[in-house]
Amino acid sequence: MDHLLIVLIDLASITVLTFGLYFPRHHRRDLVVAYLGVNVGVLAVAMVLGSSAVGVGLGLGLFGVLSIIRLRSDEIAQHEVAYYFAALALGLLAGLTGAPSVPTVALMSLVVATLFVGDHRALLGRHRQQTVALDTAYTDEAALRTRLAALLGGRVTYLSVRHLDLVNDTTLVEVRYVVPAGRAAADSRTVAPTATGPTLGTRIEQVPAS
Repeated sequence: MDHLLIVLIDLASITVLTFGLYFPRHHRRDLVVAYLGVNVGVLAVAMVLGSSAVGVGLGLGLFGVLSIIRLRSDEIAQHEVAYYFAALALGLLAGLTGAPSVPTVALMSLVVATLFVGDHRALLGRHRQQTVALDTAYTDEAALRTRLAALLGGRVTYLSVRHLDLVNDTTLVEVRYVVPAGRAAADSRTVAPTATGPTLGTRIEQVPAS
C-alpha cells in the first residue's frame, strides 16, 4: 500500500511538472515524452534496487544518466536540462524511499515549486538572449552595440562576436539585452516565432534566455 501511494505521489508530481509547467510554457512535445519516461523509468529501477546498501551509489549512477542523454541527443536548452534533473530527482526521491513520508513529499514539492518559480515569465522576464546575423561586418564594438540596441529595441548588456566575415561583409553575434517593461508584457501575451538559424539584417534567431 505504501509503494502504491508513493507511486501515485510521484505520478502526480511529474504530471504537474510536465503538463502544468513545462508544456504550457515551452510547447515541446518530444521532451514531454522524455521527462515522463525518465521519471517513471528511474522510479521503477529505484524501487526495485533501492535498498540501503546500494541506495547512494544507485542515486549517483542514475544522475549520471542525464549526462549521457545530454551528450547523445539533440542539443537542448539549459532550462530543459533543469526539467530533466527535476524529473530524475522526483523518481529517485519516490523510488529510494519506498514509502511516503513528510520529508519526501516536502522535497518533491520543493523540486516542483523551484521549477515553477525559476522558469516563470515574471522572473527576469525582460532579459533576452539572441544570436543575430547582420549583413554588415562590424569591427567597432560601440557601433555594433548601437546597431543591436536599435534593432532589438532594448538595452544591450552583453555581446560576443561569434564570427566576423570581412569578405562577405557579415557579423554573427550573440547578444543579451533588456527590453522595456511595456514590451515585455506585450511579448508575454504572444508566441515567439520559431527560427531554424541566424538570419541576416533584421531577422533574428530566437534563443532561450539564459
